[in-house]
Amino acid sequence: MIKKVGVLGAGQMGSGIAHVLAVQEIEVVLFDIAEDQLAKAIAGIEKNLERQAKKGEVDSASIPVILKRISTTKVMGDLADCDMAIEAVTERETLKLDIFRQLDGIVKKGAILASNTSSIPITRIAAVTGRPDKLIGMHFMNPVPVMKLVEVIRGLATSDETFDATAALVAKLGKEMAVSADYPGFIVNRILIPMINEAAFALYEGVANVEDIDKAMKLGTNQPMGPLTLADFIGLDTCLAIMNVLYEGFKDTKYRPCPLLVKMVEAGFLGKKAGRGFYTY
Repeated sequence: MIKKVGVLGAGQMGSGIAHVLAVQEIEVVLFDIAEDQLAKAIAGIEKNLERQAKKGEVDSASIPVILKRISTTKVMGDLADCDMAIEAVTERETLKLDIFRQLDGIVKKGAILASNTSSIPITRIAAVTGRPDKLIGMHFMNPVPVMKLVEVIRGLATSDETFDATAALVAKLGKEMAVSADYPGFIVNRILIPMINEAAFALYEGVANVEDIDKAMKLGTNQPMGPLTLADFIGLDTCLAIMNVLYEGFKDTKYRPCPLLVKMVEAGFLGKKAGRGFYTY
């Protein structure tokens, strides 16, 4: 049974994962290299819990207890006795591989190592460890406390025991599981990110302006937000990174990143987090 989980990365995804684990009475060790990011994560989790309490989703009296289940650290060695470690750092393959090499030598034998990657093959990550049977993909959706889906991805060597334990954790968190084969982009981003890329091409080629592209997709296909707005929320750098994974993984020109998307990332127009993307914030 998974009782203690290490979460690597205290950004939006990592803090969201820590949040939902702690609500379900699981002890969490939240790791990040930046002290200010750890403090920001805890403050954000508390704010989100208070928001949930106003909606009646959690008892306000339980908030201090939930927060007490989350400890923070800048030392990866503090994850040694965790039953599972979930990596949720920036979508850069070299960084993720380095983290998993370290984790493999730190986290106790038999513990599960999971990645929240949205596109990088799990089999490739597993290959840098000595426990490929214990590697699995757990792709949470953003924002984690709100979104119900978790994509679970089995690597070529992932054991049934690892898969079953992960499926049980997803259920405990009150999430729904969609199982994907280990191919670039998995399910969600193999479909979603090329749509965003195509919207960028429509803008690049002068088919329509930003507002009309978003309006057409929002009202014409009943999406909650247009693809260019969504790109800004995801982060244009993340969208580009996933398109590159798809392009390199399949060697198919239909996954070629839009030149406009590339230029915007080069200019630092990364979306909402940068104050400017397809829209200005």
